[in-house]
Amino acid sequence: MSRSRAAAVTVLALRVAYGGLLAAVPARITRRWLGTGCHGASTQVALRGLGAREILLHVGGLVSALRDEPVRPWLAASIAGDLADIGATVAGRHGLPENAPLATAAVAGGSALISAAVGAALDA
Repeated sequence: MSRSRAAAVTVLALRVAYGGLLAAVPARITRRWLGTGCHGASTQVALRGLGAREILLHVGGLVSALRDEPVRPWLAASIAGDLADIGATVAGRHGLPENAPLATAAVAGGSALISAAVGAALDA
């Protein structure tokens, strides 16, 4: 396995783990992002769904990487999700903790940049 593909496997596996944590303990993972609103039952349902999508998306990419199949489409979908998180946070910023938009831009933006760098480094 090439170094770039190994990097993709690592990034994708970490995102699967993040999705698992988000699905298992949503309030604990999102407290700084969503504030006290993360404790509501309806919010936790949505966060668990987000965690499940993180798992499924990144498991798909992980399987593709391990089978030596194209991984860039999976990484592109991951980047789109990160950018959507930033956009949704900025749009809903008035009900969130003061630093949530900046923190989300840093975390989700950083994740998107890592995914883009890994995708760019991948062999055809």
